[in-house]
Order: sequence, then C-alpha cells, then structure tokens
Amino acid sequence: MSNPARSRRPSREYRRTALLEAAAQVFFEQGYAATSIDSIIERVGGSKRNIYSEFGSKEGVFTALVSESADTALVALSVEQFAGRNLSEILLEFGRRLLEIYMSPAVIGIYRSIMTEALRFPELAKAFYDKGPGRAADRLAEVLEEAKARGEIQLHDCHSAADHFVGMLRDNLHLQVILGLRPPPSPAEAEAAVTSAISIFLHGIYGADRGHALKGSTP
Repeated sequence: MSNPARSRRPSREYRRTALLEAAAQVFFEQGYAATSIDSIIERVGGSKRNIYSEFGSKEGVFTALVSESADTALVALSVEQFAGRNLSEILLEFGRRLLEIYMSPAVIGIYRSIMTEALRFPELAKAFYDKGPGRAADRLAEVLEEAKARGEIQLHDCHSAADHFVGMLRDNLHLQVILGLRPPPSPAEAEAAVTSAISIFLHGIYGADRGHALKGSTP
C-alpha cells in the first residue's frame, strides 16, 4: 500500500520546474546581479543545499532556465518530428514554437536580465547565447542542409540562413515587447508573424527559384 504522505510529496521534476519558474520571476524583477539564492528560496521554498545540488550555483540556475527554454523550442526540430515533412511544414512548426518561447514571460525576463548584465558577466552572456539562440540556429542550419540536399532550397551558407530566419521571427515585435512598449502578440499576431517570415524566407530570399542570385550569376 502506498504511503499517502509520500504520494502527496512533489516530484523532483515538479520541484525543479517550480524553482526555475520562481527564479525567472526573481531574475526579471531584480536583475541577475541583485538576485540571490536566498531570494529564490523565499519565493519557492526549499533549501540552499537542494539548489546547489541541482544546479551548482546561481549561474547554473540561470543557464538551466535558458537551456530548458531552448530544449522546448528544439523539440520541433527533432528527427522524429519532421520525418517525411517538407521544409515549409518544418519551419511552420519550429517558428510557432520558437516565437512562443521568445514571447513567454520567463524568456522575456531572461532577455532583459542578460542585456543589463552582459558587460559585467560576459561568461553568462556566452552561456545564454550558446545554450539558447545559438543552439536553435545550429539545429535549424542542419535542417536547412538536409532541405538543400533534397533540392528544396539553394544556398551556400545554411548557418547564415538559419540566423536570418530566426532574426525575421523576432523582428521588431520582440524588441518592442522587451522594451515594454507593447504586450506579447496575440495568437493571431504570432501566427501572422511566423507565416510572413516563412513566406519571405522561402520565396523572397532562399527559394529554389532564387538560386541563381545566391550563386552570384546574373538573371
């Protein structure tokens, strides 16, 4: 027979999620430098020992926030997700997921914190880029290489193309939200932003019919 008290005890995964959500709020409200492990504990409970055991340090908590947000977005680019699908379908799924992550309160808070602290904590800025935007661009570049091999697109530098696509997704919309000039987009606005980026990417810049321009030949 199971122990009722034990069954009511939060699982390790649940506690980790709750801790990271609380940490995101504290980083957003106080900034990275002013945030302490104690202030995170005050928000979510637990002990320093548990946090240090799980994450190692405050930087470890911040890096885990970034990495797990990227993991969520990158699920859309896993092999099992896009097997047998064309590039337009893959970009649509990835774009929806990535924009949702970019506009989430936790990641908005992370962006604001890292922009404020990057000069004082360059190693944190590097971890942010490598674990988040850098990973997304790297994985998308691999997907574009595969699409290139199938003849769906014609381009030389798939990594630059991936950077362009991610940049189009963020656009000024993301900057406006970061600056607090407007709220995150509605579902309809987000869908319009994603489909517009895909249309420009596939038909206005990197589509197969534009291959001659990318190769440097004249029309």
